[in-house]
Amino acid sequence: MTLRSGQHPLTSRLLLAYALPAVVLAALALPLYIVVPTFYVSTLGLPLGAVGFVLLAIRIVDAIADPAIGWLSDRISARAGRRRTLFLVASAPTALGAFMLFWPSDDAGLAYLALWGTVLSLGYTGTLLPYSAWGAELANDYSGRLRVSAWREGATLIGTLCAIGLPFAVGDGALSSPVGLQPLAVFVAVFLPFAACVAFLCVPEPQDRSRHRLSLGDAGRFLAANRPFRRLILAFVLNGFANAVPATLFLYFVGQRLEAPQWSGPLLLAYFVSGLAGVPLALFSARFLGKHRAWCIAMAVACAIFAVAGFLGPGDVYLFVAICIATGLMLGFDLVLPPAIQADVIDQDTASSGEQRSGLYFAAWSLATKLSLAAAVGIVFPLLALAGFSGEGNNSAGALNALSMLYAWLPIPVKLAAIALMWRFPIGEVEQRALRQKIEAM
Repeated sequence: MTLRSGQHPLTSRLLLAYALPAVVLAALALPLYIVVPTFYVSTLGLPLGAVGFVLLAIRIVDAIADPAIGWLSDRISARAGRRRTLFLVASAPTALGAFMLFWPSDDAGLAYLALWGTVLSLGYTGTLLPYSAWGAELANDYSGRLRVSAWREGATLIGTLCAIGLPFAVGDGALSSPVGLQPLAVFVAVFLPFAACVAFLCVPEPQDRSRHRLSLGDAGRFLAANRPFRRLILAFVLNGFANAVPATLFLYFVGQRLEAPQWSGPLLLAYFVSGLAGVPLALFSARFLGKHRAWCIAMAVACAIFAVAGFLGPGDVYLFVAICIATGLMLGFDLVLPPAIQADVIDQDTASSGEQRSGLYFAAWSLATKLSLAAAVGIVFPLLALAGFSGEGNNSAGALNALSMLYAWLPIPVKLAAIALMWRFPIGEVEQRALRQKIEAM
């Protein structure tokens, strides 16, 4: 029989079982979006511009598949539950794709990158969308959703730390070296199926509050009419792009601008440990300020601190450590608060449309995230190439200045625009409680 969340309170044991897959999903996300571009250029010797084009194409294909996977997540019928079943099935190709992409042969070329990058990206989407919708529906109240999001995103940060720490435990500590990616390949291939099974067996399927099923046209009209959704998704795109630019360029910035490639692992470690410490800070702030105001303040603080990075040069490692720690604390806000706001926005749609479509909404947000990531790679790499920047090193002062400006300053006005959108967001705790009362009365 399908388990129902109403029969199972949000105990720490349940939340731990739900959060466990996030550890592995994060351990593959870091190399997928940050390390793989540098690895295939610097280690395998593929052309910088061609790698950027292939990754852009993969992410566009993946983004096109998002609505179909979200729709399937909402409409699939299975005794074990729609969210849990799709999540478990999709975890297998995700594990396989990660192993192949992270452990390529020495002669792997652009076709290999395109094939296994596509398998991993589509599998990751098929796993993450029902997983996110599952979590959004586990709690119905404003603060409960913060707890679910905090457990999942805390586990995400732990997984990210695993991705950073494994190369040091097994190899030379260089994330972009073959020895650095191989242990990550094994870790994901072994532990993702295990974590998926634990969550499947231990976490209930949320109750579907849908009264009827909408046609595709009606679904689109309700989606477009959801004003809080429109504001949030635009802020999501802007903030995602602002975060993706420095993430894409991080290894180049540390290795060639700061001339400290050996510091890449410790700097990432400091950043994500600080992010983990920022999770309880985000929870505390959201209880007093509300989710959207706490998020806005964190984005503003991050902009102010990170602006200093554009002035750094060779040898300024310790100052950059301080910047990584301070902005890492704000990362906790970026990870925990938006998903909790997303669940409130879905309530707005459920109350007005009569169908609970968390899968479709998370597909829309996933699409927004991937488009922002694709834009970062597709825009920044060609701009670097135009500035004469080479991934092999020996760059001119002008090329390194271009790297600094793109890395540190391009994201700031984009993130400020996201703050302007979210500062007066219309759904707070009072509004969300009224929406849930309307849904429960349907």
